[in-house]
Amino acid sequence: MYLSDFDFELPKKLIATRPTSPRGNAKLLVSSSGRLHDSRVGNICNFLRPGDRLVLNNTKVIPARLDGVRFRQSAQGPVQAKIAITLVKPLPNGNWEALIKPLRKVKVGEKIIFKKGLIATCIKKLDGKGLLAFSVKGDELDEVLDKIGDMPLPPYIASRRPADAQDHLDYQTVWAKHPGAVAAPTASLHLDEHVLSALSNHGVDITFVTLHVGAGTFLPVTVDDIRKHKMHAEWGYVGSKAAQEIKSTKSKGGRIIPVGTTALRLIETASLTGMIKPFDGDTEIFIHPGFKFKVTDGLLTNFHLPKSTLLMLVSAFVGKSELDNIYQHAIDMSYQFFSYGDASLLFP
Repeated sequence: MYLSDFDFELPKKLIATRPTSPRGNAKLLVSSSGRLHDSRVGNICNFLRPGDRLVLNNTKVIPARLDGVRFRQSAQGPVQAKIAITLVKPLPNGNWEALIKPLRKVKVGEKIIFKKGLIATCIKKLDGKGLLAFSVKGDELDEVLDKIGDMPLPPYIASRRPADAQDHLDYQTVWAKHPGAVAAPTASLHLDEHVLSALSNHGVDITFVTLHVGAGTFLPVTVDDIRKHKMHAEWGYVGSKAAQEIKSTKSKGGRIIPVGTTALRLIETASLTGMIKPFDGDTEIFIHPGFKFKVTDGLLTNFHLPKSTLLMLVSAFVGKSELDNIYQHAIDMSYQFFSYGDASLLFP
């Protein structure tokens, strides 16, 4: 299939820049065996069975967007430049790969000064990014980022408004636990404590896995033949407990329903050899039409960008014809799209 097969026209008014509040009030478009139902996330139990299992990504988005200043001595005296940093990927030694704007104004070895005394030294440039060593690491760095950083909103939101304090709540799941993501698992943003309680009372089980969503999730596909696209690597973890819970549910006839494409990609990575196994490492799995799903029975997900790998994943799951029907219906019924938009619950 070709990239143009996944293009569609979306009115700008349907691109959400703020989420629905409360979260459970977001619209929910349910697709099951080709039939569509308009509902609300708060009514999701109407479409789930006791014994089903939702798989949730418990990564935590870090406030990865920082504004700093680079100082330098010149022939005319001291000069400074404003520098914008977006953290992209943590490294095992505590350093970070980061997008630096403008990168040309920062030399290797120079320091960037932020609020609260935080300092980053550019120790290398590679592939259009900088490698930064911060003056603090680990939990101490996380504490400073919580105080001075902004949430790394997707480009289609950040281009329309700046991130603010409300995004620290809105762009984070209520169960976020393990810091490391620089983008939210956005389907999970719909589930608040009220919905989680209703799911539990309905007999729906929950399993947690971890996939640190990277900035690469927003990178465009640049090849016409989608089979030639190479996915970015993201670190994920499926523990032995999670793998066993999923196996148990399958053996009892329950359905496995990942919440979001990140959870789906991770459990399918852990199931490539057949039944799911514990997994700890990077995944570059690219799910597109033709992929054979090993463990996923349903999917709760948002409405995705044209020509995106996320749209290709949904097409692989429900079929291209059904994908087109779902998205046309969503547009006709004024569903909100993308990260802060409405949700869909999909069964092949």
